[in-house]
Amino acid sequence: MVGVNGGKFPAIRQHLDKNIGGVYKDMNLTFDEYPKEGKVDPEAYKAAIDKLKPGDAVIIFTPDSTHFPIALYAIERGLHVLITKPATQKLEHHNTLIEAAKKKNVVCWVEHHKRDAKARVATLGEFNFFNAWMAQPKSQLETFKAWAGKDSDISYYLSSHHVDICCWILQDIAVPTRVVASAAQGIATSDPYNCVPGTEDTITLLIDFQSIKSPNHKGTAISTASWTAPLKSGVHTSQHWYYMGEKGDISIDQAHRGYDVTFDETGKAWVNPFYMKYSPSATGHFDGQRGYGYISIEKFVDAARSVNTGEAQPSVFNGQGFPTIENTVLTTAILHAGRISLDEKRPVGIKKEGDKRSGWLVV
Repeated sequence: MVGVNGGKFPAIRQHLDKNIGGVYKDMNLTFDEYPKEGKVDPEAYKAAIDKLKPGDAVIIFTPDSTHFPIALYAIERGLHVLITKPATQKLEHHNTLIEAAKKKNVVCWVEHHKRDAKARVATLGEFNFFNAWMAQPKSQLETFKAWAGKDSDISYYLSSHHVDICCWILQDIAVPTRVVASAAQGIATSDPYNCVPGTEDTITLLIDFQSIKSPNHKGTAISTASWTAPLKSGVHTSQHWYYMGEKGDISIDQAHRGYDVTFDETGKAWVNPFYMKYSPSATGHFDGQRGYGYISIEKFVDAARSVNTGEAQPSVFNGQGFPTIENTVLTTAILHAGRISLDEKRPVGIKKEGDKRSGWLVV
């Protein structure tokens, strides 16, 4: 387990002991930590990766701005890599990872677990409109204060989920051509949060799509993300999206899944039973293997193992609907274009150059 500040590991061990060891039977909670307690080292990941051997796997759940250097360092040493979304903040970095993973013949995926409805969308004809909303309570500004507005923004952090869904279900239907971004400000930079000047509260991306098969069909997608939602709204993440095609539509409310509980202390809360089952099995063991939060990581490990044994090549997963580094390139293109649009106050184009999967550009 790797971080920057070794002083955090005693509290992490206590957290694991209480919430995993104290809940489930037969869980091995031991780990080697980098850096050691008392030390601070932003490049501790290098020492940890250097201890591994080709074919081992690295899972990267770190601030957005650090994904690229860690992933590239691991891939260049023959390691399989799973990166939390967004894969990278810049399209050129994403393209670099595509080529590096191909050269080293390793699995490189992006951890996207909110993927559903693609099969139904395929029956709706040409794409017309997509609208997504995702928000978390203002307490997140305290949680992420070390990097919020400095190293990343709410669009990278949250819109990466729904932009990925949109690009995934449109993979054989339409491609993005232009992004215009707009932002609300004032809450994150005020008391009691006092994030750095310029930190956006809410970011909206307006994305133009062009049909792959029909020059006459164009579509529009809107993706909005915020970390200034009310503190006690009943869900940690408010999230829903709507898709309208040529022959029908789909509406999905991912926050309210027909499962709610009420507590005297905190009021009503909506629970997502599909993400993870946290209660133990009848024998007291971990029982969350069927939740999509668990499965998204399990599938990556299965893929890495199959490549190690020679049963599969990393490229085969591109055609199987998995969030490979190649299949997620347009998500990064849109998010990067949105950031440029905000910074430079202009529309930003997305175009394909050449035949390679890494040939996408923002202009």
